[in-house]
Amino acid sequence: MTKKTVVITGGAGFIGSHLCDRLIGEGFRVICVDNLITGTRSNISHLLKNKDFSFIRQDAAEYLRIKGDVWAVLHFASLASPVDYLRFPIETLKAGSAATHNALGLAKAKKARFMLASTSEVYGDPLVHPQAESYWGNVNPVGVRGCYDESKRFAEALTMAYLRVHKLDTRIVRIFNTYGERMRINDGRVVPNFIFQALHRKPLTVYGNGSQTRSFCYVSDLVEGIYRLMLSRCHEPVNLGNPDEFTILEFAKIVSRIAATKAKIAFKPLPQDDPRQRRPDISRAKRILKWQPQVKLAEGVVKTMEWLKLQQ
Repeated sequence: MTKKTVVITGGAGFIGSHLCDRLIGEGFRVICVDNLITGTRSNISHLLKNKDFSFIRQDAAEYLRIKGDVWAVLHFASLASPVDYLRFPIETLKAGSAATHNALGLAKAKKARFMLASTSEVYGDPLVHPQAESYWGNVNPVGVRGCYDESKRFAEALTMAYLRVHKLDTRIVRIFNTYGERMRINDGRVVPNFIFQALHRKPLTVYGNGSQTRSFCYVSDLVEGIYRLMLSRCHEPVNLGNPDEFTILEFAKIVSRIAATKAKIAFKPLPQDDPRQRRPDISRAKRILKWQPQVKLAEGVVKTMEWLKLQQ
């Protein structure tokens, strides 16, 4: 029996590489496309000799040439960390526009199903809490974060246009804060930041007064939800994340306790347009995908911390 082929843009990234592992484990053939601007070859090095895996180093914003049949195209190419998209705002906008257009075009040409990796940032600094998929968001299009927020909002609109005009079999996953192995130490997001600082006995950097909230989903839980969504027939956006909500100050104390260090807190000014609250309403995922997170925050932080120790 011929194996089905899945193309994953951004497949050498944090989440993309875990998806590559999962799909190969499920019996798929995987073609990973990544320009390595934030992804790393080390994330996929263990797959390079696998006959069911192939790697194409290319910017997804350039025309994608893939030979043979393709069963699904998963578009995960993006610069998702504030450190990255503030440094590369134009590349971030291209990932949401030109790269999404290319990935949709590939899926259309191959008569394949398509999935867009979107984000909770489409909700901006939300005025509704928790955030359900029906909420349209509160986004500053000309702020410093607009390059990421609006690129994803445009990508969602383009995906829905392909569904309506070309009848393409599309899916949209809105990913909330995810953490785990293969995050970069210098990623700039709160989980690796706090872990790195705690391991090196440095003060934990908290922006604002630490009262802003986040919800943290371990990567294996996210990948399970993505896999179920890929196999589903759901065309509406689906939130995937952990509804357990913590203030940043609470999270700092959790990391400090697990690292067995009484870390001090270094307060810094809150970045522009930083969301004050972030918590997913996952009712749709529960209903349609029969999915909800299984890994508790402390358990996931321990696993992530052990992995990050090995990267130093």
